[in-house]
Amino acid sequence: MSTRLSREKVNFLARKILDNLFENDQVEFLDEPNEIRLSIVKSIEEELKLYDLIDKKAIQKIQTQRKSIEEGSREWEILYRKYYNEEISKLGKLLE
Repeated sequence: MSTRLSREKVNFLARKILDNLFENDQVEFLDEPNEIRLSIVKSIEEELKLYDLIDKKAIQKIQTQRKSIEEGSREWEILYRKYYNEEISKLGKLLE
């Protein structure tokens, strides 16, 4: 359940975000557009890495269950969502 996006998609999203910022008269740019775009790309990639880590933690919790749970089964999906949401919740508490 990886949240991987291709480099092209990340760049596309970064350009779209930058275009929207350019359209906003209340935004003042203090750096070159390409530098801003690169910062946006870096932020997106860091966010994706964070969600990949949360994904791995949720899967690891399932794999450490006493009984073997088949990936893709209903039980696996329920546990995955539960553990994934727990990790997201923990992250939210850390950021408060």
